[in-house]
Amino acid sequence: MAGHGAPTLTVDGRGLRVVVVAASWHTQVMDGLLDGARRALADAQVTDVTVLRVPGSFELPVAASRAVASGADAVVALGVVIRGGTPHFDYVCQAATMGLTDLSVSTGVPVGFGVLTCDDDAQALDRAGLPGSREDKGYEAAQAAVATVIALRDLSSTDTK
Repeated sequence: MAGHGAPTLTVDGRGLRVVVVAASWHTQVMDGLLDGARRALADAQVTDVTVLRVPGSFELPVAASRAVASGADAVVALGVVIRGGTPHFDYVCQAATMGLTDLSVSTGVPVGFGVLTCDDDAQALDRAGLPGSREDKGYEAAQAAVATVIALRDLSSTDTK
């Protein structure tokens, strides 16, 4: 199971502005991912949360870029791509991954990566944070984004000493 060995994070995100960018394909899975992200942000005491829905995972990087430009401290990108019988899966997964990675590295703004890339619907449902799911990737992505903001902030404070 992919979640084996995951860290236990406790984060305090008070005062942070977080934008959750979520795709719309696969409604049941996306609803679970979005609920998980919202729970994680509430647990981290993040109250300034904006949710922006886009059509699919391919659109996540451009929407995340706009969120960063609007002053977000972190972005949580949520999507799901299910493998089919054509190379479309590979193109969309690569574009979303590279676009979000490039954005985060070039701007220094953490992007929580909650894009599921699954072989079938069952794998996606098992990671969506729904009742009966073994994992909650929406929660994990939001928690990672907030934890990274805090880690980078701590690093910046040690640079000036």
